[in-house]
Amino acid sequence: MDFDFQWLLIGLPIAFALGWLASRIDLRQVRRDSRDAPRAYFKGLNLLLNEQQDKAIDAFIEAVQNDPDTTDLHFALGNLFRRRGEFERAVRVHQHLLQRGDLPAAERDRAQHALAQDFMKAGLFDRAEAAYAALEGSAFDGEAKLALLSLYERSRDWQRAAQMAERLQQAGGASFASRIAHFWCELALEADQRGDRPAADAALSKALEVAPQAARAHVLQGQRLADAGEHAQAVQAWDELRRLNPGAFLLVAQAYAHSALQAGQQQQAAQALRALFDQHPGIDLFRALQALGAAPPLLPHLQAHPSLSAAQAWLSQPAGQWSEEGAAAVRAAVDRAAKPLQRYRCAACGFEAQHYFWQCPGCLNWDSYPPQRVEEL
Repeated sequence: MDFDFQWLLIGLPIAFALGWLASRIDLRQVRRDSRDAPRAYFKGLNLLLNEQQDKAIDAFIEAVQNDPDTTDLHFALGNLFRRRGEFERAVRVHQHLLQRGDLPAAERDRAQHALAQDFMKAGLFDRAEAAYAALEGSAFDGEAKLALLSLYERSRDWQRAAQMAERLQQAGGASFASRIAHFWCELALEADQRGDRPAADAALSKALEVAPQAARAHVLQGQRLADAGEHAQAVQAWDELRRLNPGAFLLVAQAYAHSALQAGQQQQAAQALRALFDQHPGIDLFRALQALGAAPPLLPHLQAHPSLSAAQAWLSQPAGQWSEEGAAAVRAAVDRAAKPLQRYRCAACGFEAQHYFWQCPGCLNWDSYPPQRVEEL
């Protein structure tokens, strides 16, 4: 039986038409699905910008249901939950992402980082630590190490905080020397509380080695020596602080004077303090010099640097030493100190002003200013 090519000519267009129709039906479905997901996504974004987070979450949930394979929608939803304090729901979203076998490595690290943030915000520090530790070597390695450093500081685990800060410093970037020195100082204090003086000495030596310019280690070293009755060594330690950081030396100026008296170094200490007072005049140095019997006249200092502390020191003199000139300097010091307190402060936003406002210039609330000035509240 001969094949009739006429049927072939008729069948080919029909087959082509049926295939085209089927593809159009599939394309319409795909387009409909793709339109539904972005529509829900942009609806959620619009609600989020309008600070309607409840409705925004509903819109993002709808978007995720329409397109469950889109990881960005999951991250947006998880971040929204975290911002609202719904940490359990945020954890579930990010754990669901991590359970997907088809998730690329970069997206997996991103989900792991988001999960660690969820645990951190929820106060689940042990889980947060494990989640951040899993990010070592990833694109989030630096952020994870910084987060772990913050976590160790918050939990007062100074040993691990020092180790993490050293790792961050070795990786390059900013210096963590001063921060590491503080950690070793904290370890020295803990050792002193345990009565373990050798461990405290070792920790303090480490702090001085890591950051020789750090003030706290020198302050602590002198205090420990003075408490142990080793006043000559305390004066020596604080002299080093005075040379390295004159500003921080003010914290121990009076203790320095006391140790100098105990060590019989009154004259040398008075000379050192007077030279520093000429460069950095302050009431702490004045009182230290006063303890050594080498204080300069107070009135010129009060006139040049009117402060309440200096005024108080002048008023503590016997009344027979008072003068009209000194009284005028005291009034100037009081006026200067009182000026910032003679303002009105908005109870709603804290905006301060010299004049009373019925409507706050900052937050535009009405009657938000108490009629009392700051010093009277």
